Amino acid sequence: MVKLLKNIRVIELGTYITGPAAAMHLADLGADVIKVERPGSGDPFRAFKGGLYSPHYQTYNRNKRSIALDTRDPEDLAVLHDLIASADVFIQNFRPGVAEKLGVGFDDLARINPRLIYCAISGFGQTGPSRDRPAYDTVAQAASGFLRLVTPPTNPRVIGPALADAITGQYAALGIMAALVERGQSGKGHRLDISMLEAMTHFNLDSFTHYFSVGEVMGPLSRPVVSQSYTFECSDGKWVAIHMSSPTKFWEGLLEATGQQALNQDPRFNERMQRIQHQDELIAHFTPVFRKDTRDNWCAKLLAAEVPHSPAYDSNEALEDPQARHLHLAVSAEHPQMGTFTTVRAPYGFDGEIDRDVAPPPTLDEHGAEIRAEIARRKAG
Repeated sequence: MVKLLKNIRVIELGTYITGPAAAMHLADLGADVIKVERPGSGDPFRAFKGGLYSPHYQTYNRNKRSIALDTRDPEDLAVLHDLIASADVFIQNFRPGVAEKLGVGFDDLARINPRLIYCAISGFGQTGPSRDRPAYDTVAQAASGFLRLVTPPTNPRVIGPALADAITGQYAALGIMAALVERGQSGKGHRLDISMLEAMTHFNLDSFTHYFSVGEVMGPLSRPVVSQSYTFECSDGKWVAIHMSSPTKFWEGLLEATGQQALNQDPRFNERMQRIQHQDELIAHFTPVFRKDTRDNWCAKLLAAEVPHSPAYDSNEALEDPQARHLHLAVSAEHPQMGTFTTVRAPYGFDGEIDRDVAPPPTLDEHGAEIRAEIARRKAG
């Protein structure tokens, strides 16, 4: 019951993040994802930190099988076309026009399998003045207006994970799911085009809504100021995060937890709109307060006062939290050559069940012989 897409086969010619991420989301739901890679080197993300099994590659390629095919070789291209014949979904994230040169354009594959859902992921779209521009994560974040929202106001530099890549992969998976649902009614395949620019501008919807609605150009502090969000360093060097939103009870709870009830008599802070206007002064006030005790003690006080908060964990702490352990967020599996693989399970629970099974990311061409044998059996009837 948990692997709802167990009857769906996906062929992925993806590299780096967007394409592999889209396929991984389908694989996490049980789809049989076959990753087609270049012989010898495979997905370039394999070698991002040397070798062919970098953590970057591992992140987006679990629950898949790998076959190495050179699409310039007629025999290998024939194998790929055999795979397409029995596939439900094809995913590629080449620049516009490259797939057609490789013999895996939409028209080529739709002739082989009219029911195929063909997903083409690009940086800026299949048409227009920027269609041929190279695009990576930071480029898409910047072009969509998102980067300015997460760039520090002072000493600006690019920070954080590859959000545009990962988010585009999620949107692509969502579009594929919609196409599969429609195909279930019409029996017809579809071409899905999605670009990093389109995905990130949609993800950045709140920023555009504020601009079109009230003319506000949001910046990196717009949301945390209005939502009354804070993070403070504690006496042990660890950090705690607080998000009070608009209910007055959370402000009163913060004052109770910190023993700062006198602030309610200060006209700069006794009303929410005043606290929004004077957030810098609030931060300056609370910074030395939180440095007087440890993170664990502050969390206990905030919990008792029912203030929305969390320890601001690093990745070596988050999965050890009692709630994370209760939800079994960390899952592991053994790879015969690469050893133990530990990751975070998919977030879904269906009918009260979660899926804790995970297959380690494949080594290059790990399943090549197995997949070729499957094709031979299918052809033999």
